[in-house]
Amino acid sequence: MTAGARPPDDFCRTDVPARPAGRLDASRCSVQAMERGDSSIATASPVQRWLLVEQPGPWGRDALTQSRFDAHVAPLLAERARQEGVRVLLVRRPGDRLADSGRRWAYADSRPGREGMWWSVRAEDADLLTAPWDGSVGEPAARPAYLVCTHGGHDACCALRGRPLARALPAPGPADVWECSHLGGDRFAANVLVLPHGFYYGQVPGDGGLLVEAHERGRVALPWLRGRAGLPAPVQAAQHGAREELGLLGVDDLAPLSVTRLDPPEPEVERWEVALAGPDGPVVVVVESRPSPELVHLTCSAARPGRVRTWHRLSVS
Repeated sequence: MTAGARPPDDFCRTDVPARPAGRLDASRCSVQAMERGDSSIATASPVQRWLLVEQPGPWGRDALTQSRFDAHVAPLLAERARQEGVRVLLVRRPGDRLADSGRRWAYADSRPGREGMWWSVRAEDADLLTAPWDGSVGEPAARPAYLVCTHGGHDACCALRGRPLARALPAPGPADVWECSHLGGDRFAANVLVLPHGFYYGQVPGDGGLLVEAHERGRVALPWLRGRAGLPAPVQAAQHGAREELGLLGVDDLAPLSVTRLDPPEPEVERWEVALAGPDGPVVVVVESRPSPELVHLTCSAARPGRVRTWHRLSVS
């Protein structure tokens, strides 16, 4: 830590075991990722706008089309979301997999300066085809929402690690925690998305209390932070490195100013210079991305192994 940097808050302690709730056999992707020490830095989704659709009951691998959601509406909703650049996530109350009702839905915007989330109730699923996705309808959310991926139809690790976490997460109110469909990064289960700012977390330990404490105070929980949705991977990596170095943990700290690709030292290496907005002027971070030396299975159901890229901070000035 550089001179003048602030010490980390309690919710950024690194002495908390990075062991999510639940146990799986050694062949599972999340177990192998933890044993290898896979880095989750800069793995947040490129999505910045979200449609949350409350849909209790079981979800198949394709949650929207393989659920109790109206089968005639599902493909039309998926097409609208694709055209508007909105990610659809099914959500349900923790433990409510067998419930018969649930009609809430929300639009969430994670774009910097536009952050917000608005909850509404639909009379029927077809209402979502014409409802505005711009924050002009619905009740604004007053606190962050914590979405825990429990999509066992996509990967068993998400269900076996995510469901216990969703039930235990000590958010201020029961409406603040939801199970959700596939977030990505199965090997980092238990995965959590915090809206409206769009922060992704992986391998969240224990009951997730440190993560909740951080966001209720407008901070990030750095040890488990994967990145902020919508930002390019080099920016996510640079923000993470600068937060580590400078102790700047506010959710709005270190906005990106510029991104410049540098000449790499090797053909498979990527190197970037990222300028971020610091409290006393620009913070310039150089980060580097390298392919993993070994082939790994990214999910439990992966047909073949592949390589992943890991990000490293080279300098902060």
